[in-house]
Amino acid sequence: MRKPETIERLYLDFDGFFASVEQQCDPRLRGRPIGVVPFEGTDRTAVIACSREAKAYGVKNVMPINEAKRLCPELVLVPQKPDLYRRAHNALLSEIETVIPIDTAKSIDELTCRLDEAGRSDPLALAAKIKATIAANVGPWITCTIGFAANRQLAKIACKAGKRDGGRYGDGLTIWRPEDLPAALLGVTMEDIPGVGGNMAKRLYRAGIFTTEQLYNVQAKHMRKLWGNVTGERLWYALHGYDIQAPASSRGMFGHGRVLPPESRTIRGAREISRLLLIKAARRLRRENFYAGGLWLWLSIRDRSWMGKRHLPVVNDDQAILSALSELWDQVRKDHPHGLMIFRIGVTLYDLSPSHERQLDLLLNDDCQRRRWENASKAIDNLNSRYAGTVVSLGQWQPPAGGHVGGKISYTRIPSAEDFW
Repeated sequence: MRKPETIERLYLDFDGFFASVEQQCDPRLRGRPIGVVPFEGTDRTAVIACSREAKAYGVKNVMPINEAKRLCPELVLVPQKPDLYRRAHNALLSEIETVIPIDTAKSIDELTCRLDEAGRSDPLALAAKIKATIAANVGPWITCTIGFAANRQLAKIACKAGKRDGGRYGDGLTIWRPEDLPAALLGVTMEDIPGVGGNMAKRLYRAGIFTTEQLYNVQAKHMRKLWGNVTGERLWYALHGYDIQAPASSRGMFGHGRVLPPESRTIRGAREISRLLLIKAARRLRRENFYAGGLWLWLSIRDRSWMGKRHLPVVNDDQAILSALSELWDQVRKDHPHGLMIFRIGVTLYDLSPSHERQLDLLLNDDCQRRRWENASKAIDNLNSRYAGTVVSLGQWQPPAGGHVGGKISYTRIPSAEDFW
């Protein structure tokens, strides 16, 4: 396994991405504490992204609006504009590509690059050029923090460490050369290391590991044992400066979730929105040439949740998928005959099979009928694609308050233009 002798990776994270895009596009918001919210007209939801000015007051992402306003009475609430963030993401990546090739866009607001000889020898000049290009060609209100290190994982940790450099948020730069380690790394809290989430941190505490230094000094095989798989050992090598390549990932599911507007928090309202979300997920399933063998419905009900699953006969058409959803909602009504208040819903198509590996359920003997429904779904997709919008759907198509069915704000998935149809 190779251990680089110099910096080889750049990790870039846009600062308060959704909020800074809003400020760049609307001069009235510049310099003001703003919070991006799912929809207007209610305080019964949460801030899903906030500006650096709001963060200075202690406002955080996914904070209830009432709590955020208590910390920052001047907080300006802005409804989300997911398609704007998608277009900003594409514009920013195009500008960065004029400076250095992008290796991977890790999310809508994070990316990584491999350094060439010039970047390795003068990372300060490279970072300055990237930042200047963004400011000149996209706008100065969208800033980024950049980390340099020998591998992607260390560069990401360095980037995160640079977010609050010198007591200010964002527009940072951190360079961790191999000779700077492990001293620079040991100043990072263990919870800020990618791969050490809340549950994993508790497991490490039980093992007597409380600091990054203690974690760094654990042996590789013991890290594997702590994690229960090879992920722990891979993390050990990454923290010690080895060039660890990310394992190839495969598609595991297609799904959408949504916080419900107040008027849609009944069973009837939530059911209608779940139907729209599932149609969006099914369209993505077909665009990427997959079939699904299962459907999962999840409801957030105050301090608890409801979950249900249905087996699917390896399908990708709207009729079969929506029929399974109806069965799940029938079960919800059976479990809650007097109704309930639903705050959030999620739908997921799982147990995926690529189209070339699909195996029909011979016991159903519905191949002829299934092909007709598949052809109908393809025809609907083609019409919607032709007109770049939902002009035809199976059943009523009426997006809820806030819109953006399927094209929601997301840090983990970069929505496509089709998600907003």
